[in-house]
Amino acid sequence: MRGLAMAGVALMALVTLAGCSHEEERVGAPVAGGRVAVAMLRTPSGQDVGRATVREVAGGLRVTIDARLLPPGMHGAHLHTVGRCEGPDFASAGPHWNPTGMKHGSMNPQGPHEGDLPNLVVGADGRGTIGVNIPGASFDTLIDADGAAMVVHAGPDDLMTDPSGNSGGRIACGVFVAG
Repeated sequence: MRGLAMAGVALMALVTLAGCSHEEERVGAPVAGGRVAVAMLRTPSGQDVGRATVREVAGGLRVTIDARLLPPGMHGAHLHTVGRCEGPDFASAGPHWNPTGMKHGSMNPQGPHEGDLPNLVVGADGRGTIGVNIPGASFDTLIDADGAAMVVHAGPDDLMTDPSGNSGGRIACGVFVAG
């Protein structure tokens, strides 16, 4: 009887794992020949502080940020509509990428923008990393005729207040270049 119970537990584990792999295939699984764009993040003074990557995946886009030499703490991070990063304030990057016309923030009942990402948490060593899938997002809509940019803000995004989550000034920016 004990052997039968163990076999049942093993079968349940396999079914659970199979369900997980189907979920991964739906959103976020790598796509053969999927397009990639990279943005080198720089401060207003031109210091290299990391990179952001947008990659086509099954069901949408995957966005990652690998940052270094940034002030410790939480920082708003957003995809912006224009592929320009002119200092000192990076206003040239335009507003957040928002093709669906929503309000800002994942905590906003009328949100979020597709360009709203989780806060980037930077440790005492100046490093921070995030990775997020954006279901339903399109590479062609993001990387359009005037390009797109990744912007990191001075403070945390409150994930609610339109249009930018009260996240403060723009401290790093990078223009996406399709590879």
